Amino acid sequence: MSIHVIGVVALALVFVIGSLRPVNIGALSLVATFLIGVLAAHEDTDKILSGFPPDLFVLLVGVTYLFGLAAVNGTLEWLIGRVVRLLGDRPALVPWLIFCFSAVPTTAGALGPAGVAMLAPLCLRLGERYGIDRRMCALMVMHGSCLGNFSPLNGLAVIVEQAAKSNGISVSAATLFLGSAAYNAGLAVVIYFVFGGRSLWRERGIRPPAVTPTSMSAVRTPALVRESATAGSASAPGARSGGPSGECGTDTSDSTTAPLRMDQAITLVALVGVAVGALVFDIEIGFLALIAATLVHTIFPVRFAKADTRIVWSVVLLICGVVTFVAALQRYGTVAVVGKGIADMGGPVLTSFLLCLIAALTSAFASSAGLLGVLIPLAVPLLSQGEVGGTAMIVALAISATVVDSTPFSSVGALTLANAPENQRPQLFRTMLTWGLSMAVTAPIVTWLVFILPSTH
Repeated sequence: MSIHVIGVVALALVFVIGSLRPVNIGALSLVATFLIGVLAAHEDTDKILSGFPPDLFVLLVGVTYLFGLAAVNGTLEWLIGRVVRLLGDRPALVPWLIFCFSAVPTTAGALGPAGVAMLAPLCLRLGERYGIDRRMCALMVMHGSCLGNFSPLNGLAVIVEQAAKSNGISVSAATLFLGSAAYNAGLAVVIYFVFGGRSLWRERGIRPPAVTPTSMSAVRTPALVRESATAGSASAPGARSGGPSGECGTDTSDSTTAPLRMDQAITLVALVGVAVGALVFDIEIGFLALIAATLVHTIFPVRFAKADTRIVWSVVLLICGVVTFVAALQRYGTVAVVGKGIADMGGPVLTSFLLCLIAALTSAFASSAGLLGVLIPLAVPLLSQGEVGGTAMIVALAISATVVDSTPFSSVGALTLANAPENQRPQLFRTMLTWGLSMAVTAPIVTWLVFILPSTH
């Protein structure tokens, strides 16, 4: 049996077993990687583990450790309390504020993971304080980040433009940016209404925001939140356990109105320092957050007792395991073989759609930037025939490859999932997976209809 068939079947089994049994999909992926590597590819252990993502591992550990510290000593509650005071009784605006906040770093030039790493904990907590469905908040964070992916200042736009130019393809930078931004803004509208936006408008004036951790019980939650109340989705911040956003052990005194303690002030300085270092000076945010977290924890060991348990090891295992398995399939050429087989199925117009479909399905489990660098050269023979416009094809590929970052297997998705309370991660994981896979199906169709078909000659 071909190693490509074995790889595809194993990938399907990993997700089927992980969905039917309470076994971490990351652990199943690592087992599959080892078995295929040893029995079918005859690789040694070093080669088998060569696809393990150390940068993503450090990113998840460092960021969740730092924000776990900020949650334990009440610094996050203090920050959110200030934002709540500014917003007042305007719950319907909160999702849009989250979306716009998340778009700023990437539009200004930061890569998606850096912006989401700093904003996801704050945005998810802000939504919780207003009783807004966590699924809406999470998707708004991710697609807000995606909005600025192809800003002329963003490195991802530079990668795409350079890959296109080196292959003789002319691309309009404005069309690339505005097309992607408009697509994600349209998705935000869909997210808003699907996950309870209309109820937020109806309940304005009767849903005062919680201004302290203990007053959360006074907040009336929308219908979508109430449906999952048994899972603890409307729990007070001081009543949950686990995860960087779970507040077991949090100081639940009136942290939103009391002045900052010394440990909180230093934690706040650490958060700002990491944000500036990552977003302005482009320092590796994972190690930067890890350094800041260990320093703060060392200075105030009593305030942060057992804070290192806030590192979300289950999410780390899930993401790193799946990425390692997909990297192995790429190493064996399985992804390329499947992609080429699909691309050879039809004429230029149909092939353009299939390339977008490949971009979306593959990028859901792999690096968007790396994938675009591979797919753009594959599109050159198609574009050389002159039936499909170059800018339209590149824009469609770019959107298809990046909107699927809302899956929990992308670094952006993993960071968002990691900042949900532990008891809500399974539900949020399912939502992100379902939404992300729906993006993998709908984005190629919509971009083909909107961009590619009008450009055909």
